[in-house]
Amino acid sequence: MTASISDALLDWYDRNARALPWRNPPGAPLPDDAAWPYRVWLSEVMLQQTTVAAVKPYFEAFTRRWPTVEDLAAAPEDDVMAAWAGLGYYSRARNLVKCARAVAARGGFPAEEAGLRELPGLGAYTSAAIAAIAFGRRAVVVDANVERVVARLFALRQPLPGARKPIREKAEAITPEMRAGDFAQAMMDLGSQVCTAKAPRCLLCPLSSDCEGREKGIAESLPIKPAKKAKPERRGTAFWIERINGPGREVWLVKRPGTGMLGGMRALPDDGWSARDDGSGAAPWGGNPEGMWAGVWEDLGAVRHTFTHAHLTLGLRRAEISGEPGGEGEWWPIERLEEAGLPTLYAKAARLALARES
Repeated sequence: MTASISDALLDWYDRNARALPWRNPPGAPLPDDAAWPYRVWLSEVMLQQTTVAAVKPYFEAFTRRWPTVEDLAAAPEDDVMAAWAGLGYYSRARNLVKCARAVAARGGFPAEEAGLRELPGLGAYTSAAIAAIAFGRRAVVVDANVERVVARLFALRQPLPGARKPIREKAEAITPEMRAGDFAQAMMDLGSQVCTAKAPRCLLCPLSSDCEGREKGIAESLPIKPAKKAKPERRGTAFWIERINGPGREVWLVKRPGTGMLGGMRALPDDGWSARDDGSGAAPWGGNPEGMWAGVWEDLGAVRHTFTHAHLTLGLRRAEISGEPGGEGEWWPIERLEEAGLPTLYAKAARLALARES
């Protein structure tokens, strides 16, 4: 059965593989190009918890600006963080720079899973994916799509996360010795295009005749997931502080600490909100611009943003000041604000401020 599964899936992939900018055509020899592992690694890091549609423009922009891992390793971290803005999960961008520098220092990417696991920011899934896709090694690649396909294929009723061990064992059993990279990508495509979380398209599935979940009529219920906890509500305040400078206007931006929420990103100053209820929200710039800087403050409303573990309602206060504010930060021309690389939360707040002024 296992051989027939891999053969059927690879036959399907040869006919139906998605054309993606970081992919090699199905069945084609691996590119003899030092940039190939870099492109695979970059795409896999970007795709963590992010859709293909969202990643495509970022991948193309990064590879135009930094065509090799050495180019990325030499880039200032602030430039990389700004280019990443809007893609979310910003610890990935910080680890991207660390990993690029580690790879450049060692002269290239290791080809084996064990060596890849030693690089900053690479866990079991990403290391296996790079080993299989970039280097053709037999590696068992298990992401959320693969979990769903395998759980349904073998009718694994144990709830997650406990089901992950048997899922991996079954994935190991069906992973072929040859074309492991194509097989991994075929599983991902099958999960995202056919064996979807809701309303799976079983009639189009190349594995339907082998699928125990379909035979038992329980495919759509698998894998069994624990009930989601309601996300807590958090509140905070950000401050839009501007001044007139010659013919234009500028807004005061700060840089968030290198670790924690939106770490290392440019942002509007705020009151030290935290999406975690752990007291970690102390603002390094003081957290109370209204008390620090004289001015007439006005409420501009609020924006709402959802993080992985909380919803945040961020109020926005505005003032125009003269002179130089205290603390670390920088005046940024408002007409060039898009170049600052604000993360999505603060980009929403900036749009609110500019809309209120128009």
